[in-house]
Amino acid sequence: MIPHGLYFRPATNPDAALAEDLIKSIDGEYSAVICYEQLAKLAPTEQAKKRILEIREDEQKHLQFFMNVYTHLTGQTHQPVQTETCPKEYKAGLESSFMDEQATVDFYLSLSDRAQDPYLKSQLRRIAMDEQNHAVWFLYLMSHR
Repeated sequence: MIPHGLYFRPATNPDAALAEDLIKSIDGEYSAVICYEQLAKLAPTEQAKKRILEIREDEQKHLQFFMNVYTHLTGQTHQPVQTETCPKEYKAGLESSFMDEQATVDFYLSLSDRAQDPYLKSQLRRIAMDEQNHAVWFLYLMSHR
């Protein structure tokens, strides 16, 4: 018989129910960091490259936040995994990034709605706003090539 708590932490915190979605968030942010680095290398102008790298910096901050929350809620760590492939062409990369950012806004707002802790709830909404802002920038870059 395995002693209780040896492999998992009991869900004493109501936000621990978000653990699976936090893993999805960690992996998604990690994938974005990798893809945006590659996308920046394909950018046709220094201005576009700079903007994409700024978005990448935001994603790195989001990644760290989600990793910290996951560890706090579960007592475990999650090693990020790249779950998305990066398009090899600039235009396809912009379109993919735009669509991903838009979907991520909805996902993070859904997490915020389910979160119980007021700080976590507000941070998830703030991150959702960042993602919406990223989508706008990708849309701008798509229309100003």
